[in-house]
Amino acid sequence: MEQRPLPPTASIAHAGDGAKLHAPSAERNAAAITEALASIAPATGRALEIASGTGQHIVGFARAMPGLDWQPTEIDPARRDSINAWAAEAGLPNLRAALPLNATQAGWGAEHGNRALIVLINLLHLISTPEAQTLVQEGADALAPGGRFALYGPFLRSGEATSEGDARFHASLIAQDPAIGYKDLEEVQHWLRDAGLILIESRAMPANNVLLIAERSA
Repeated sequence: MEQRPLPPTASIAHAGDGAKLHAPSAERNAAAITEALASIAPATGRALEIASGTGQHIVGFARAMPGLDWQPTEIDPARRDSINAWAAEAGLPNLRAALPLNATQAGWGAEHGNRALIVLINLLHLISTPEAQTLVQEGADALAPGGRFALYGPFLRSGEATSEGDARFHASLIAQDPAIGYKDLEEVQHWLRDAGLILIESRAMPANNVLLIAERSA
């Protein structure tokens, strides 16, 4: 997952106290995502979040799902520092220090295997299609039997954006880098099935986002 030049609106985070970064989008969607994840997450096991960003989400996940042992990952060192600062403030026993992980490279699934839950939020539209396909396959490989893979974000439907705002953002991403942009919902569902997973649910979320939940057979 190379560091791509993205539009200013793609990944906004403001400086906070110490090393903490604050993403307004994370604050807006955290409650809805946490509630949705808690409704489908296994009660116990090892959970991994890919591209944990500022760390705001995973602190909420660890608090709401205390039976899971949460592992944040992030490619950006400044954001790993932010994750660890948020985690230190929260003081949760089931939240580990952030690890560096490039989830678009082959091989990480075996290294980070036996996961009851893997979570990915708002990343697929910021990487290329081949990178996204690798990420999905490696995520599937990292799941324990019966483990679940939850992917949240904006998607195209039959190649079309579902709102004017999504159409503008998708266009701005492609203008910055033609390799990235919104992925089509049905296409991503096919990738999950091709990776050997069973699609459990495609849940509509606020602001035209979708939460895809797929499961590895037991």
